[in-house]
Amino acid sequence: MPSLLHRLSRPATAPIRRWVLGAFPRGQSGIDYDCPLGDPGWFGPHSATWRVHAEFPGMLAGGLCALMLQTLHPLALAGVYDHSNFRHDLVGRLRRTTAFVAGTSYAPRAQVEALVARVARIHAQVRGHAADGRAYSADDPALLTWVHVTEAYGFLQGCRRYCRDVPAAVADQYYREYKRVAQALGATDVPASQAEVEAYFAQQQSQLQFDARSREVLAVLSTIRLPVPMAGLSRELFLGAGAALLPAWAGAMLARTPLQRAQAGVSAHALRGMAPLFRRALQDGVATRACTRMGLPVGVLDQWG
Repeated sequence: MPSLLHRLSRPATAPIRRWVLGAFPRGQSGIDYDCPLGDPGWFGPHSATWRVHAEFPGMLAGGLCALMLQTLHPLALAGVYDHSNFRHDLVGRLRRTTAFVAGTSYAPRAQVEALVARVARIHAQVRGHAADGRAYSADDPALLTWVHVTEAYGFLQGCRRYCRDVPAAVADQYYREYKRVAQALGATDVPASQAEVEAYFAQQQSQLQFDARSREVLAVLSTIRLPVPMAGLSRELFLGAGAALLPAWAGAMLARTPLQRAQAGVSAHALRGMAPLFRRALQDGVATRACTRMGLPVGVLDQWG
């Protein structure tokens, strides 16, 4: 029956596979996910992290949600605004972020540690002054926590809304596990449960604002052209699905209109329906390779715990 299902779904999954591998080519990170055998990396096959991060639609939509949230923090945004080429190579930035998340999630321990150390060295060089004159640095523990929480929130909500139900206990487990990456980079006071994340967002709101820089970055994001067929359609689908994950307070702060909210709802519904096709199209990704490294079938990730 699985092979019959594969043949029947191939007309739909083949274009999806070409789209994903065109937008996010494999083999460019230099990470060896296959060796050494038996190395679980930082999380391992029994973790919630391996399961949440195995769902491509949820990860991409969740990552875009995180980017939208990050535009609201003036100091976090200043580092991107002043030190990156997001205006001309946003696709490259997305690919590098994707490679970091995949590597820290699934690579063997030594490669995870090398990857984290390299990013920490980059962060140490990113510093300056925001538009209001306040000093910032990318290795500021508070800013590292903000970036991490927005990403973890986005990834979890993306998985939950588009890919599979996530029990509350598993969600808390995910936050507890995944904060390890943030702490290794220097983050402090990292929330470790759904309740703590909600409280953290409530505490941060007085420091957030939607300003001219926020609008500029979101405008660039809204015109991103992935190197794939029907790039505009793909962009609208995932941007809308990402926006649908925003907390209500963030949607209000970003001044999203009723039309934008309605369009996001349509995108969310569409992506939920397409998620099983993404899973069938991408059965040989890094999650599968990590399971193979551990001597396990990727099907072990289908069940929580």
